[in-house]
This record gives sequence, C-alpha cells and structure tokens, in this order.
Amino acid sequence: MNNAAKEGIRITAADEVRLANGAGAAALLAAGIGSFVLGALAVLADKSAAVKSRMIFWKPTGPLSGVTTLAIAAWLFVWLLLHWRWRGRDVALKPVLGAALVLLALALALTFPPIADWL
Repeated sequence: MNNAAKEGIRITAADEVRLANGAGAAALLAAGIGSFVLGALAVLADKSAAVKSRMIFWKPTGPLSGVTTLAIAAWLFVWLLLHWRWRGRDVALKPVLGAALVLLALALALTFPPIADWL
C-alpha cells in the first residue's frame, strides 16, 4: 500500500504522470522510412545500370550490399535524429503510426516483382 492510500488521499487518472512517447514514435517512423528507402533503392538499382554499379559495395552480393547498407544508414540516421528531437516529448501517435504504415506498405509494394517491373 502506498503512502497516498494510507493517508486517505484519492489519486485519479488525471493525477498520474504521463510518460513521453516520443522515443517510441521516433522508432516507428524511422522503421517506415528505412523500409521505404530499401524498396526505393532496390527498384532504382534494378532499373538503372549506373545506380546498380554504384550499389556494389561487396562484389559477392552485388548491388544488394549497397542497397541494404544505405537503407540501414538512412534508418539509423532518421531514428537518431527523431529520437534526439522527440525524446521526452509527447507526440501524437496516430499521424506517426499512419505515416509509418503507409511507408511500410509502399516498401512492400516496391519489393513485389510485378509492381517493381511495372515501374
């Protein structure tokens, strides 16, 4: 039993401390952006010979090495930047979650061969 209950003080939901959700929101949005970058770079490397040759960071894996490395770098950069900006803040989660889901859906579509071939 806590001290407030012992003293007969009633604690309501409005009195409770709300935890900041900015760090979690930053992780969600960064995941969506990183996924989209992966899909976009995969399509670009598939469609452009110049991009394909620049994406070869390690010859045994070909352009996939550059595509995944740059996507991870983009995800990490965005995550660190948003975490730094949003830490300790209460962020509206609906727009962040909506944007993350749209970006994830676009990333999935870009890695789906019939759609990637159509572009």
